[in-house]
Amino acid sequence: MTKPLSKAVLGLKPSGIRKFFDIVSEMKDAISLGVGEPDFDTPWHIRDEGIYALEKGKTFYTSNSGLKELREEICNYLKRKQNITYDPMKEVIVTVGGSEAIDIGLRALINPGEEVIIPQPSYVSYEPCAILAGAKPVVINLKAENEFRLTAEELKSAITENTKVLILPFPNNPTGAIMERGDLEEIAKVVKENDIYVMPDEIYSELTYKGEHISIASIEGMKERTILINGFSKAYAMTGWRLGYACAPKEIIKQMTKIHQFAIMCAPTTSQYAAVEALKNGDDDVKTMREEYNRRRRFLMNAFREMGLDCFEPYGAFYVFPCIKEFGMTSEEFATRFLEEEHVAAVPGNAFGDSGEGYLRISYAYSLDNLKIAMERLKRFVERLRS
Repeated sequence: MTKPLSKAVLGLKPSGIRKFFDIVSEMKDAISLGVGEPDFDTPWHIRDEGIYALEKGKTFYTSNSGLKELREEICNYLKRKQNITYDPMKEVIVTVGGSEAIDIGLRALINPGEEVIIPQPSYVSYEPCAILAGAKPVVINLKAENEFRLTAEELKSAITENTKVLILPFPNNPTGAIMERGDLEEIAKVVKENDIYVMPDEIYSELTYKGEHISIASIEGMKERTILINGFSKAYAMTGWRLGYACAPKEIIKQMTKIHQFAIMCAPTTSQYAAVEALKNGDDDVKTMREEYNRRRRFLMNAFREMGLDCFEPYGAFYVFPCIKEFGMTSEEFATRFLEEEHVAAVPGNAFGDSGEGYLRISYAYSLDNLKIAMERLKRFVERLRS
């Protein structure tokens, strides 16, 4: 039965995240700390705009590239936040989540056999999307001693004559690592020297706890070789609205739009109207949610210190990545036993690449009450392992 199927698809590994949550759904009193989904409701004024669009019968197709008003607001947002100027009519496309933007961006850029550099641990979709685009993924294993940041030296060592694109996944899922301006300037030098493109996934750009996020596209000479990916899921608690976007040179956006129009047509119309409201009037909502995430982040870091669990301090996204190597078991073994014995689900670090082995991803996109219960159970679990 596998004979008619694509070898590329057959060779893809299923996501290492989901299986634990299938178990959780059947487990009484279980706490899940694994899914990267905000526990906040989409702010009311954003939902109202979506409801209003439905009431007014605004349920038609939009332009393939997205509502003109939304593309204009995306450009206003990036100018306000990053001082980057984009043409809303030629350099922006609205997509079905950031994931579609990554997929069609790679497909628009890659010729068979060209290489895509992927720092790991990182989001599970990058490697499969590169493979499905016909690329050869080249993995850089990030190091805890560098706070899981990408260094210029690591990038240089991975570049070959076939390198086409660098994925830049910061703020990072699963580690919470960030890249600061000095880090990005060094990376930009290498990118320009080697004439490659960079695809920064900035979906967590609003969730940073050590100054403002800096986009590599804002660094001199980088906008013309950057495919900037972002969306509304994390910052505005709009995961189910399925809306993202990409900004890039017009030649690249033109080809991305071609793929998008044949595969998707357009992003959900109701979501686009809601997103206009999010960008216009959502800053205070983002600030409120960010402050609450930061409170949870500090709680978890203190809890790890108290139980003697090693964890570098993350300053982005809503994940922590504690090290569990001292217990002499794989990440999957640890996560499985933790779930079975204490009814808490977390994601084994190796789900995000081999360099995640020996770590556990814990999301703090959950209430502080749930986090407190989960940390009591984790403390009990590690004490039992150490005894």
